[in-house]
Amino acid sequence: QVVVPEEVFFTVAAAGILENLLVLIAVVRNKNLHLPMYFFICSLAISDMLGSLYKTLENIFIILCKMGYLTRRGDFEKKLDDAMDSMFILSLLGSIFSLLAIAADRYITIFYALQYHNIMTLRRALVILAIIWTFCAGSSIAIALFSYEAATVIPFTILFPLMMFFILCLYVHMFLLARSHAKKIASLPTSTVHQRTNMKGAITLTIFLGVFLCCWAPFVLHILLAKFCPHNPYCACYMSIFHVNGTLIMCNAIIDPMIFAFRSPELRSTFKKMFCC
Repeated sequence: QVVVPEEVFFTVAAAGILENLLVLIAVVRNKNLHLPMYFFICSLAISDMLGSLYKTLENIFIILCKMGYLTRRGDFEKKLDDAMDSMFILSLLGSIFSLLAIAADRYITIFYALQYHNIMTLRRALVILAIIWTFCAGSSIAIALFSYEAATVIPFTILFPLMMFFILCLYVHMFLLARSHAKKIASLPTSTVHQRTNMKGAITLTIFLGVFLCCWAPFVLHILLAKFCPHNPYCACYMSIFHVNGTLIMCNAIIDPMIFAFRSPELRSTFKKMFCC
């Protein structure tokens, strides 16, 4: 087993939780950020916090088991394990659907700019988020309770690449149309500036997706291998870096807020005001 030092593990987890908490506080405090896009970003921040919290609690429980305070096969520990699995699935599904909502919001912003405020109202954004988190919570509980059934694991693992493929197709379509529109409106300076701003948002979203895939895909692959080929020597070799894959999930929670702060002038300004009182 490749073991990540506990000090590093807890430091990364604490940093991820703190950074995403700052994003939430910044959006709540700044009324200029009370927009659908930033609410979807808050949804992603909550998902990242849950991912870091899940790995932190899991590591604490493993330490308690090693110290003899918890048994590995008790009824209480079984329920605790199910609750932890549910939190992990909730974090993963929440991240996927939050990214999907952000992608759809960017798509509407770029290609339906004049109708955007009529299509994506604040109330509609809140309804979308309520539906997303209700679905994710129900799915996470169901998958955690029946996680030992292959019929449950297979749809869950198929959902991950399927949603990523759908978002990727949306990106390709978005960039192709944006390129076509940019050529048509090149003679209009105000439209060009507006288009450039929207494309910046699309590029930011692309960075989010790339970071998400790099950080979550290794752990999802670990789940698949643990379920379908746990005794294969090659699978066992990959599964030996379980702690590294878990740390990657928490790194995602650290990187996302940095992207927010770096790419959004409004958030940068809010963070400066918060830190400078």
